[in-house]
Amino acid sequence: MPELPRYPCHRTATPLPLDGTLTHPAWEQAPWTSDFVDITGPDATTPRFRTRAKLLYDDQYLYVGGQLEEPHVWSTMTEPNTWLYEENNFELFLDPDGDGENYYEFEINPLGTIWELSLPKPYSAGGVPVDPDNLPGLRTALHIAGTLNDPADTDTGWTVEVALPWADLAKYNKNQTPPSAGDEWRMNLMRIEWDHEVVDGEYRKGKEQDFWVWSPQYVVDMHKPDQWGVLSFE
Repeated sequence: MPELPRYPCHRTATPLPLDGTLTHPAWEQAPWTSDFVDITGPDATTPRFRTRAKLLYDDQYLYVGGQLEEPHVWSTMTEPNTWLYEENNFELFLDPDGDGENYYEFEINPLGTIWELSLPKPYSAGGVPVDPDNLPGLRTALHIAGTLNDPADTDTGWTVEVALPWADLAKYNKNQTPPSAGDEWRMNLMRIEWDHEVVDGEYRKGKEQDFWVWSPQYVVDMHKPDQWGVLSFE
């Protein structure tokens, strides 16, 4: 397998007031991840729309910002902790101690609906998800660059900001939390993109979906923590 991608996560001295736009000056010190690729690897079809992310951290939070290019931003699911992968979404996977067990998954859709779950081990090893209320102090914000659920116009996309408190993430880590410079966690990021049609002026989900990720899994299965990338704290 090719070498795993690595992301250098910088410390910020400025706590981020989340507004979903990724425009706060603190974000300028954070590099973008590489553009997401198909889950089966970079040799597969190049994603139609660009997806990338930034991360920062301070004494209280790990911050994640996602940028999703999207000409048609639509969403219908409003019930928290439901199967958001049934529509377009953005996802984060974290395994702080890198043991492939007891890891955290976060999902959010363009309506700001979230789903959190914990996996004691991957589904393929018999893992059963545990939810909800995994991170009680979680904060999120979202911005639509366009008009949500309006097929009459063309959108630019949507951006999301997430603040994950160290105090809540500690239960996933057998090692030190918050991390120190030089520590490494395992992480992956994913975007699910469904096809759609417009019926009577409204979006209707199609039957095909794409899985675009930061660290390729080489199979259609995000629950292979050994194929997640490396989050390196600087």
